[in-house]
Amino acid sequence: MHLPVAVSGNLRQDLHGRGQRLTPQRQRVLDLFERIGAGHHLSAEDVHQQLLKGDARVSLATVYRTLRLLTSMDLLHELELPEGSRRFELSNAEDDEHHHLVCAVCGRTEEFESQAVLDAGANAANLQGFMLLSSRLTVRGLCPSCAALQGGGSSGS
Repeated sequence: MHLPVAVSGNLRQDLHGRGQRLTPQRQRVLDLFERIGAGHHLSAEDVHQQLLKGDARVSLATVYRTLRLLTSMDLLHELELPEGSRRFELSNAEDDEHHHLVCAVCGRTEEFESQAVLDAGANAANLQGFMLLSSRLTVRGLCPSCAALQGGGSSGS
């Protein structure tokens, strides 16, 4: 799904309001995420490699800075993995309604929805007197490929 041109206009205005400008590199990073659509999770290195394949001249440092900026503007959502790595996805209205399964070996990331997780977050917040802002769950495990390589299978428990 490609977002309408208005997003670029809003991005341009938002950046201008922050005393920054919409550089070609920033536009290319956002265009990449718009092109692949919501639900795809890329590391900074993945973004860099994708841009290089498209003949974009952009440094890895610029990619990192751009990802931080677009995340701070809520155009991208950052998924922090337990190993300290990070993946990014295009923000959407349902960000708080999906959760992630992450392979601890290869980093494969899959989304899932669960009303039970949302309910548990709301109940826990209510019991502790918190005002709930969001509920997200990241489940670590081994994807089928990595489990097979390690001689294990899928766990049904």
